[in-house]
Amino acid sequence: MEKKNNNPTRISSISELHNLLQLTKPLHPMISLVDNTKMTLNTDLIYSSFLLDFYKISYKYSTHGKMGYGQGYYDFNEGGLMFTSPNQLISIDNNEDDEYYGYTLFFHPDFIRNYSLGKSIKKYGFFSYDTNEALHLSESEKKTIIGILDSINNELHTAIDEMSQDVIVSYIEVLLNYSNRFYKRQFITRKTISNDILIKVEETLDNYLNNAETLKRGLPTVDFLASEINVSSHYLSDLLRNLTGQNAQQHIHSKLIEKAKDFLMTTNLSVAEIAYQLGFEFPQSFSKLFKKKTNFTPLEFKNSLN
Repeated sequence: MEKKNNNPTRISSISELHNLLQLTKPLHPMISLVDNTKMTLNTDLIYSSFLLDFYKISYKYSTHGKMGYGQGYYDFNEGGLMFTSPNQLISIDNNEDDEYYGYTLFFHPDFIRNYSLGKSIKKYGFFSYDTNEALHLSESEKKTIIGILDSINNELHTAIDEMSQDVIVSYIEVLLNYSNRFYKRQFITRKTISNDILIKVEETLDNYLNNAETLKRGLPTVDFLASEINVSSHYLSDLLRNLTGQNAQQHIHSKLIEKAKDFLMTTNLSVAEIAYQLGFEFPQSFSKLFKKKTNFTPLEFKNSLN
């Protein structure tokens, strides 16, 4: 385990993590399911932030306590399901009174590498969500998730045979698919919050595209938009896709095309000038995008107005 001053601690194995949390040895070297109340952080071995070389899925609820990664903290009073992928920065609010009820599943990428999940796990964007974008479960959803975790736990406590890994990987995939379904529900049920984000997206893009100074920086990016809205880029894309049918990049492109149409309809600027006005580095890129979105070249669209 690396430990350097002012640097996060890196934990490379499940066994190392168990030692750090003062748990008994894991039942399997590449996967572990832990009761959160049994974790005891050995502060002599770790700083307040660390990096894991494996995946972490936690269902946590507490009457008090905070945990986070990056610069944000998540308050577990309400409870939630959180996902982190390898090499994400995780930080602890060092309060001895903090107590987190629930369960945490850790599994190494090598555990799923030879399965289809090894490749498809990248499609689950919530592994890149921020802590304030945790999945809040209804009572029935909580029972479903805990039921799957119990099945994994039972399998880990059964004598390992040639099918054990296949079965556990299948349970993990089911867990992720249910989580994907529940996130889609959350986008809908938290409609007021989602609509507020959509309004802010529209305002941010309008302000950017109507300001000659910001356009000098180039085209607006998904990362820029997400930072302005104060959400992660993956969460923003998934939320917009559920609300509008377009991800964040497609949403930006649509706004660019609408702005381009305004220029074509109300000015005598050339196609190249409009492209540069909108922040495109090359006019050909602008024309290609316009054609893709409208089935017209910019000139054909302008001529059609006459």
